[in-house]
Amino acid sequence: MGAVTAVLIDDKGNVFRGGEELIARWQEQPSSHIWVDMQGLAPVREDAVMAPFGLHHLALRDARRHRHPPKFEQFDDHFFFLLSELDEGSEELDFSVVQLSCFAGSRYLLTRHNQPSETVRHWLAGEDTVAALSASGIRLALEMAITAARHYIEMLLEFEPRLSELEDLLQDKPDDDAMRALTQYRTRLRKLRRMFNYHARIFDVLRGVKTDFFNAGDKANRHLVLDVYEKYERLLSLSTLYYELAGDLIEGYISVSSHELNQTMRILTVLTAIFVPLGFLAGLYGMNFDYMPELHWRWGYFALLGAMATMIVSLLAVFKVKRWL
Repeated sequence: MGAVTAVLIDDKGNVFRGGEELIARWQEQPSSHIWVDMQGLAPVREDAVMAPFGLHHLALRDARRHRHPPKFEQFDDHFFFLLSELDEGSEELDFSVVQLSCFAGSRYLLTRHNQPSETVRHWLAGEDTVAALSASGIRLALEMAITAARHYIEMLLEFEPRLSELEDLLQDKPDDDAMRALTQYRTRLRKLRRMFNYHARIFDVLRGVKTDFFNAGDKANRHLVLDVYEKYERLLSLSTLYYELAGDLIEGYISVSSHELNQTMRILTVLTAIFVPLGFLAGLYGMNFDYMPELHWRWGYFALLGAMATMIVSLLAVFKVKRWL
């Protein structure tokens, strides 16, 4: 079905909450500001809601794609950016993302998403929403981007103790379960690192935007852009650090396992080196041919046992000297 939620601040500073009917009132009041959020709308209805804002059709097409990397586009009187934010049910690094599209101008902000957005829900209920929207739609969009980044930071910081726990486990008592967990985490961290790199790049581009509507007021928007950029740079650094640490732990586990396997193979090699000649002697004198003088010698059995014992002691001495034992 979908839903449209709108927040309107009229030219007198009064705040109204409702649906798409508030768009007409916004058009009638040149000094008003509006935020329209759309969740899961059919394309036809979405077109009708967005029509008064004169958005570019290619940007709309990108906003509607189910899978699209984060991006930024600048237009004459607004900009469009596409964010990937954490889904509400994400825990630790077991996460999924929601694509949040933002069309932000000096007097309006349009957001669209197909699944519930934790960031949108936070700002719809937030006390600072009116102040941010009163400044500009751009201000509110940047504040929402900061909120989305904070959710990622919280997730990574909560994951850090788990990584330390796995590190201690691999040092004290390594097992395959810890190895599998590390491999899964490393895969997810690689995805996060790629996603954070996209976000850092689009806000780096946004830092270079030079337009009148962007620099309005006390340049607070510029400060917010820098804040968002720094947060995603921090996220990129954290995810890269954890990714490399997980890789080091995996390599360490493999090295320890290889060392233990080498120790086992060394022992097996020593045993093989000892018992192969013994088996040869036992097999040789077990053939029972008639013309084997030693078979009829009274001390032949004891001599063979002595030769075997001498061989064992000699081989053990050689292995000890070579530090194989």
